[in-house]
Amino acid sequence: MKHNGVVIGCLVATMLVSGCQTTNPYTNQSENTKATNGALIGALAGAAIGVISSSKSDRGKGALIGAASGAALGGGIGYYMDEQEVELRQQLQSTGVSVTRSGDDIILHMPNEVTFDVDQTVLSQSAKNVLDSVALVALKYDQTKLNVMGHTDSSGAAAYNLKLSERRASEVASYLMLRQLPASRVASFGVGEDRPISSNETKAGRAENRRVEIILSPLS
Repeated sequence: MKHNGVVIGCLVATMLVSGCQTTNPYTNQSENTKATNGALIGALAGAAIGVISSSKSDRGKGALIGAASGAALGGGIGYYMDEQEVELRQQLQSTGVSVTRSGDDIILHMPNEVTFDVDQTVLSQSAKNVLDSVALVALKYDQTKLNVMGHTDSSGAAAYNLKLSERRASEVASYLMLRQLPASRVASFGVGEDRPISSNETKAGRAENRRVEIILSPLS
Protein backbone atom coordinates (compact mmCIF):
# COMPACT_ATOMS: atom_id res chain seq x y z
CA MET A 1 0.00 0.00 0.00
CA LYS A 2 2.91 2.33 0.73
CA HIS A 3 4.27 1.82 -2.77
CA ASN A 4 0.85 2.61 -4.26
CA GLY A 5 0.74 5.83 -2.26
CA VAL A 6 4.06 7.02 -3.61
CA VAL A 7 3.01 6.11 -7.16
CA ILE A 8 -0.14 8.17 -6.67
CA GLY A 9 2.05 11.02 -5.44
CA CYS A 10 4.13 10.86 -8.62
CA LEU A 11 1.00 10.99 -10.78
CA VAL A 12 -0.31 14.00 -8.87
CA ALA A 13 3.03 15.75 -9.21
CA THR A 14 3.02 15.15 -12.96
CA MET A 15 -0.46 16.64 -13.32
CA LEU A 16 0.33 19.63 -11.12
CA VAL A 17 3.51 20.61 -12.96
CA SER A 18 2.71 19.55 -16.51
CA GLY A 19 2.42 23.20 -17.49
CA CYS A 20 5.72 24.19 -15.89
CA GLN A 21 8.06 23.47 -18.77
CA THR A 22 9.99 26.00 -20.76
CA THR A 23 11.95 26.09 -23.99
CA ASN A 24 15.69 26.58 -23.68
CA PRO A 25 16.49 29.58 -25.92
CA TYR A 26 19.89 28.10 -26.81
CA THR A 27 18.85 24.55 -27.71
CA ASN A 28 15.16 24.99 -28.61
CA GLN A 29 14.43 21.95 -26.48
CA SER A 30 11.70 21.70 -23.87
CA GLU A 31 12.98 21.31 -20.33
CA ASN A 32 11.75 21.47 -16.74
CA THR A 33 11.99 24.78 -14.95
CA LYS A 34 13.39 24.88 -11.42
CA ALA A 35 9.78 25.26 -10.29
CA THR A 36 8.89 21.95 -11.93
CA ASN A 37 11.80 20.19 -10.30
CA GLY A 38 10.89 21.69 -6.95
CA ALA A 39 7.30 20.59 -7.32
CA LEU A 40 8.31 17.03 -8.22
CA ILE A 41 10.60 16.79 -5.21
CA GLY A 42 7.97 18.35 -2.97
CA ALA A 43 5.28 16.00 -4.22
CA LEU A 44 7.37 12.90 -3.56
CA ALA A 45 8.27 14.11 -0.08
CA GLY A 46 4.67 15.07 0.60
CA ALA A 47 3.38 11.72 -0.60
CA ALA A 48 5.80 9.88 1.68
CA ILE A 49 4.76 11.98 4.68
CA GLY A 50 1.11 11.48 3.79
CA VAL A 51 1.55 7.72 3.73
CA ILE A 52 3.42 7.60 7.03
CA SER A 53 1.02 9.90 8.85
CA SER A 54 -2.19 8.21 7.63
CA SER A 55 -3.92 5.12 8.87
CA LYS A 56 -3.51 1.96 6.81
CA SER A 57 -6.92 2.33 5.15
CA ASP A 58 -6.35 5.99 4.28
CA ARG A 59 -2.78 5.84 2.99
CA GLY A 60 -3.78 6.40 -0.63
CA LYS A 61 -5.79 9.47 0.35
CA GLY A 62 -2.93 10.67 2.59
CA ALA A 63 -0.49 10.35 -0.29
CA LEU A 64 -2.73 12.42 -2.54
CA ILE A 65 -3.06 15.22 0.00
CA GLY A 66 0.63 15.16 0.86
CA ALA A 67 1.72 15.16 -2.78
CA ALA A 68 -0.50 18.10 -3.66
CA SER A 69 0.73 20.15 -0.69
CA GLY A 70 4.36 19.26 -1.31
CA ALA A 71 4.18 20.10 -5.00
CA ALA A 72 2.61 23.47 -4.31
CA LEU A 73 5.25 24.36 -1.74
CA GLY A 74 8.23 23.08 -3.74
CA GLY A 75 7.02 24.62 -6.97
CA GLY A 76 6.33 27.94 -5.26
CA ILE A 77 9.90 28.39 -4.03
CA GLY A 78 11.34 27.23 -7.36
CA TYR A 79 9.10 29.55 -9.34
CA TYR A 80 9.99 32.50 -7.10
CA MET A 81 13.70 31.93 -7.68
CA ASP A 82 13.13 31.25 -11.41
CA GLU A 83 11.56 34.67 -11.86
CA GLN A 84 14.29 36.37 -9.87
CA GLU A 85 16.99 34.61 -11.90
CA VAL A 86 15.46 35.81 -15.16
CA GLU A 87 15.41 39.43 -13.99
CA LEU A 88 18.97 39.27 -12.68
CA ARG A 89 20.20 37.89 -16.00
CA GLN A 90 18.46 40.73 -17.81
CA GLN A 91 19.87 43.38 -15.49
CA LEU A 92 23.42 42.03 -15.53
CA GLN A 93 23.89 41.44 -19.25
CA SER A 94 27.27 42.64 -20.52
CA THR A 95 28.49 43.60 -17.03
CA GLY A 96 31.07 40.82 -16.69
CA VAL A 97 29.08 39.28 -13.83
CA SER A 98 27.95 35.69 -14.34
CA VAL A 99 24.67 34.29 -13.00
CA THR A 100 24.51 30.59 -12.15
CA ARG A 101 21.94 28.43 -10.41
CA SER A 102 22.49 25.78 -7.74
CA GLY A 103 19.21 24.30 -6.55
CA ASP A 104 17.20 27.20 -5.17
CA ASP A 105 20.30 29.40 -4.84
CA ILE A 106 21.33 32.02 -7.40
CA ILE A 107 25.05 32.78 -7.47
CA LEU A 108 26.40 36.06 -8.83
CA HIS A 109 30.10 35.78 -9.65
CA MET A 110 31.78 39.19 -9.63
CA PRO A 111 35.41 39.03 -10.80
CA ASN A 112 37.88 41.38 -9.16
CA GLU A 113 38.27 43.40 -12.36
CA VAL A 114 34.62 44.41 -11.96
CA THR A 115 34.73 45.15 -8.23
CA PHE A 116 38.10 46.24 -6.80
CA ASP A 117 41.54 47.26 -7.95
CA VAL A 118 44.43 45.03 -6.86
CA ASP A 119 44.87 45.07 -3.06
CA GLN A 120 42.08 47.65 -2.70
CA THR A 121 38.80 47.66 -0.78
CA VAL A 122 37.12 50.65 -2.43
CA LEU A 123 34.35 49.69 -4.84
CA SER A 124 34.84 50.70 -8.46
CA GLN A 125 32.14 52.60 -10.29
CA SER A 126 31.40 49.54 -12.42
CA ALA A 127 30.85 47.55 -9.21
CA LYS A 128 28.43 50.17 -7.92
CA ASN A 129 26.50 50.03 -11.18
CA VAL A 130 26.25 46.25 -10.89
CA LEU A 131 25.14 46.41 -7.26
CA ASP A 132 22.51 49.03 -8.13
CA SER A 133 21.01 46.49 -10.52
CA VAL A 134 21.23 43.66 -7.98
CA ALA A 135 19.54 45.81 -5.33
CA LEU A 136 16.79 46.78 -7.77
CA VAL A 137 15.86 43.13 -8.26
CA ALA A 138 16.41 42.13 -4.63
CA LEU A 139 14.07 44.87 -3.40
CA LYS A 140 11.34 43.43 -5.58
CA TYR A 141 11.93 39.87 -4.36
CA ASP A 142 11.94 40.57 -0.64
CA GLN A 143 11.87 36.93 0.47
CA THR A 144 15.49 36.42 -0.54
CA LYS A 145 18.65 36.52 1.59
CA LEU A 146 21.89 37.86 0.08
CA ASN A 147 25.11 36.28 1.37
CA VAL A 148 28.20 38.14 0.17
CA MET A 149 31.39 36.05 0.01
CA GLY A 150 34.84 37.59 -0.45
CA HIS A 151 37.67 35.55 -2.02
CA THR A 152 41.35 36.21 -2.74
CA ASP A 153 44.22 34.44 -4.43
CA SER A 154 47.07 32.92 -2.41
CA SER A 155 49.57 35.75 -2.90
CA GLY A 156 50.80 37.07 0.44
CA ALA A 157 50.06 35.87 3.95
CA ALA A 158 46.91 33.85 4.54
CA ALA A 159 45.90 36.00 7.53
CA TYR A 160 46.18 39.17 5.43
CA ASN A 161 44.17 37.61 2.60
CA LEU A 162 41.42 36.62 5.02
CA LYS A 163 41.13 40.17 6.34
CA LEU A 164 41.17 41.57 2.80
CA SER A 165 38.37 39.22 1.72
CA GLU A 166 36.30 40.16 4.78
CA ARG A 167 36.70 43.88 4.10
CA ARG A 168 35.75 43.48 0.46
CA ALA A 169 32.67 41.41 1.29
CA SER A 170 31.68 43.94 3.94
CA GLU A 171 32.10 46.79 1.46
CA VAL A 172 29.74 45.11 -1.00
CA ALA A 173 27.21 44.30 1.72
CA SER A 174 27.30 47.87 3.04
CA TYR A 175 26.66 49.27 -0.41
CA LEU A 176 23.66 46.97 -0.87
CA MET A 177 22.26 48.20 2.43
CA LEU A 178 22.77 51.80 1.28
CA ARG A 179 20.45 50.88 -1.59
CA GLN A 180 17.68 50.27 0.98
CA LEU A 181 18.12 46.53 1.47
CA PRO A 182 17.53 45.78 5.19
CA ALA A 183 20.46 44.47 7.23
CA SER A 184 18.40 41.40 8.14
CA ARG A 185 18.59 40.27 4.50
CA VAL A 186 22.31 40.89 3.89
CA ALA A 187 25.30 39.06 5.40
CA SER A 188 28.99 39.17 4.52
CA PHE A 189 31.78 36.62 4.94
CA GLY A 190 35.44 36.50 3.99
CA VAL A 191 37.06 33.16 3.18
CA GLY A 192 40.43 34.47 2.00
CA GLU A 193 42.33 32.06 -0.24
CA ASP A 194 40.60 28.88 0.97
CA ARG A 195 38.18 28.33 -1.92
CA PRO A 196 40.04 28.79 -5.21
CA ILE A 197 38.25 28.10 -8.46
CA SER A 198 41.45 28.04 -10.50
CA SER A 199 45.15 27.41 -10.04
CA ASN A 200 47.09 30.00 -8.05
CA GLU A 201 50.21 28.99 -9.99
CA THR A 202 49.32 31.21 -12.95
CA LYS A 203 48.51 34.89 -13.31
CA ALA A 204 45.23 34.11 -15.04
CA GLY A 205 44.27 31.62 -12.32
CA ARG A 206 45.01 34.10 -9.54
CA ALA A 207 42.88 36.70 -11.29
CA GLU A 208 39.95 34.25 -11.36
CA ASN A 209 40.31 33.50 -7.67
CA ARG A 210 40.10 37.18 -6.74
CA ARG A 211 36.34 37.64 -6.70
CA VAL A 212 33.18 38.42 -4.76
CA GLU A 213 30.18 36.12 -4.90
CA ILE A 214 26.66 37.05 -3.92
CA ILE A 215 24.53 34.02 -3.12
CA LEU A 216 20.80 34.68 -3.15
CA SER A 217 18.76 32.12 -1.21
CA PRO A 218 15.11 31.85 -0.16
CA LEU A 219 14.53 33.22 3.34
CA SER A 220 12.31 30.28 4.22
